[in-house]
Amino acid sequence: MSATDTGGRVSRFGSAVAEGWTRERFGLLGAVALVLIALAPPFQVYLFTDFLVVALFALGFNLLYGYTGLLSFGHGLFYAGGAYGIAIVLRDLGPVIADIVGAGISPLVTFVLGGVVGLVLVVLVAVPVGWLSVRLEEIYFALITLAFGMLGYSLIIQDPAGLTNGTDGVIVLLGTVDLGGFSLRIGGRRIYYAISAVTVVAATYGVWRVVNSPFGTVCKAIRESPDRAAALGIDVGHHRWMTFIVSAAVVGIAGVLRAGLASVASPGLTHWSTSAIAVIATVIGGATYFYGPIVGAFIFLYIRWAISRFPALEAYWELFFGALLIAVVLFFKQGAVGGLLLLRDRLFGDGDGDGGGGGGGGALNGGQASTAADDGAESGDDNARADRGDNS
Repeated sequence: MSATDTGGRVSRFGSAVAEGWTRERFGLLGAVALVLIALAPPFQVYLFTDFLVVALFALGFNLLYGYTGLLSFGHGLFYAGGAYGIAIVLRDLGPVIADIVGAGISPLVTFVLGGVVGLVLVVLVAVPVGWLSVRLEEIYFALITLAFGMLGYSLIIQDPAGLTNGTDGVIVLLGTVDLGGFSLRIGGRRIYYAISAVTVVAATYGVWRVVNSPFGTVCKAIRESPDRAAALGIDVGHHRWMTFIVSAAVVGIAGVLRAGLASVASPGLTHWSTSAIAVIATVIGGATYFYGPIVGAFIFLYIRWAISRFPALEAYWELFFGALLIAVVLFFKQGAVGGLLLLRDRLFGDGDGDGGGGGGGGALNGGQASTAADDGAESGDDNARADRGDNS
């Protein structure tokens, strides 16, 4: 890319920022906020890093649920796959890599290589699991993904070939990069936050490009009506399979980050209760909006943290989330994002009362799962959409 092209893009970005509350301005404010959070107290940096990881987990899950209409209760399998991939590489190949590249930079090389291995491992697992799972629909799809997840949980507990260390899990030590007198501890909270923020932003942008591509449009068509999509010549099974693999890969990246953040890869990551975190975050935030899982993860983690500040309430935190879920399901079927857009419409007189739905809403919901193109597939699937809280 030439300097002229770069200068032109920067100029266009600056003009877009100056024009009002555009997507570019929100992006710029978000980037500034990410930088400022790095200056917060260490525990808040850790908590926000945790939020970023859970948000990416939920975002990957929602690619399958919110955009293709398949509810999985087994995505913890891929979350754990990414975590165990990097953990095993750090444990078993760290000394070998240090002999090859030198001790100073080997922690960084091992970390990157471990992340790649974790991602490849997740894709290798997702290919057969997805191929078998997408042959089923609705509750049967949910059950088979739950079964695969719990099968993975049992295998990890059994410690095949001494790889997973059974119930104790695998300790993750990220090490310190030392080059020319410059030391950088990868596991330091602010350094790891920076790594996680860059990775999550890049992955989020990748998912956004996917859902706004022809591939994403086909996903939404399948979600609205698989039969009509098939009638248009779409290979529904193959497209669901590809979406399953992409979704698993995104979740696997979150799993890689989770291992470094928690300093351990444990069997609990595979358990169905871990998969349920992505489901809860997505439902709270709004499955029909691109940013819904991110908002839901923020609400989930920070309410959980606020409850933990009061020991008398800590023992009953499930009660609070149960009440929150009931309120969302009964009164905010489009989740927190849908509720906020509805509130914005009422305050500023949008007048259509649709909460920003129907493909409108400007920059705020530019990545909404429902688009005007979806309007062609409507009435026959209204009941199914209402059942999963999708009123888009």
